[in-house]
Amino acid sequence: MNVLKWLENWYTDNCDGDWEHGYGVKITTLDNPGWAIDIRVEDTELEDRTFDDLIIDRSETDWVRCKVIDNVFKGRGGSNNLEELIIVFQEWSSLSENK
Repeated sequence: MNVLKWLENWYTDNCDGDWEHGYGVKITTLDNPGWAIDIRVEDTELEDRTFDDLIIDRSETDWVRCKVIDNVFKGRGGSNNLEELIIVFQEWSSLSENK
């Protein structure tokens, strides 16, 4: 399954008639250029899970920054790193399922 379909399924699995009204997934662009993804994990299996900040600097245009603050996964990356940001979230979610 591709990572976008996985994210769609994760979102759908957490929609319960209430969660999606206050939480969810937000994907936007940055002006440097790049991507920003914020995923609110309150009231999901990921709430209060530990996430080690991730910093990857490959080049000025190929970079990734991910952290969780106040139950919000915050991913930032270069203009070709959106898929990688979602993969980081997917891997964290998969690790959490095994705890």
